[in-house]
Amino acid sequence: MADTETNIFFFADREALVLSGGGARGAYQVGVLKAIAEWLPANVPCPFEVLVGTSAGALNAAALAAGAANLQEAVRTLERVWENFTVDQVIRVDNLTMIRGALQWLISLLSAGWMVRSPRSLLDNSPLRDLIARTIPLEQIRKSIVDGPIHALAVATTSYSTGQAVAFFEALPSLQEWNRVSRAGVRRAIDLDVLMASAAIPFIFPATSVDGRHYGDGSMRQLAPLSPAVHLGANRVLVIGTRGQPAPLAREQADVPPSLGHLLGFVLDALFTDGLSIDLERLRQVNRLLQLGFPGRAQGWRPFETCVIEPSVDPTALARQHERALPRSLRALLRTMGAMEARGGLLLSYLLFEGIYTRELIALGYADAQRHRDEVERLLGPRAGSGAAPSDRPQRPA
Repeated sequence: MADTETNIFFFADREALVLSGGGARGAYQVGVLKAIAEWLPANVPCPFEVLVGTSAGALNAAALAAGAANLQEAVRTLERVWENFTVDQVIRVDNLTMIRGALQWLISLLSAGWMVRSPRSLLDNSPLRDLIARTIPLEQIRKSIVDGPIHALAVATTSYSTGQAVAFFEALPSLQEWNRVSRAGVRRAIDLDVLMASAAIPFIFPATSVDGRHYGDGSMRQLAPLSPAVHLGANRVLVIGTRGQPAPLAREQADVPPSLGHLLGFVLDALFTDGLSIDLERLRQVNRLLQLGFPGRAQGWRPFETCVIEPSVDPTALARQHERALPRSLRALLRTMGAMEARGGLLLSYLLFEGIYTRELIALGYADAQRHRDEVERLLGPRAGSGAAPSDRPQRPA
């Protein structure tokens, strides 16, 4: 699905890339980025001046920011990682770890938490921290901002202390922090702790401590996913989502009550995508007000143009075809939760970090991007074909 239109206001004039959460579905974003990189001249820097990511999208955004001087090379690095993914690069799935975790849950339940405290998460995602450290040179993010390919990188998290949606960001000095009732922007270096916090899917992965406070997946309280891009000065935004249109269940499947696995997958689907859908609809409504002569137009508010690309094929259906690619231990856990049933495939589609599945998502993203090339190039404007080096771009305020 693609949707291009003029939306709201704001005064800067920058292009932004917003990458939503989605677990293993983040591979789809790499396919879209691969297509965009091919349309641009060789060795061109990142054409998006503001990068915003949540959960898996935050990892992709950080990799782009670190390699912003050369978009094609940054995307090739992402593609190599996602094409060759295995679950054990993200989750500890050896038999001993899985058995120990199951026993801890059981003993904690039977003893009401007196003998053993309950685990802090269903799965251990410590291998993901090692993967990020190996593949993303986070120290290069600051250099990318200072040298000019990008203005800012924002990573969405949720504070378990305040309940706020907190966007940690690195940016030019002229860009300021913000604080609203339910969301805030905090200037801070984007490091491993911030990225692990953004990807800490509730219940499934443990919360992460950042500066002494615990944070979780940025999707949980993300009522306005486009807000960080707006606060950081963007008025043209490409959004790459991960939700596809689900195929209707057969009658016999629909009559079966939802399992725990289906309910958890349903919650994740709502976390990762509902906020984005609501925010886009809000922008459409404001746009209609502007068209009717809302006073903001007279005040010089700039239009906020969006292009949204999402899977044309439901990733859940693709995931069901490859469920046996999962390690046996994880497959047994998901089967116990009902996540291997037809109605439980949603959860599977977010946790199937296996190359046989992620390669299909990359191919799908690539094909979907080709169908909407005109919208993307119109959004990027002159940047889509210039290939200008950072030093050739207009000077920006320090």
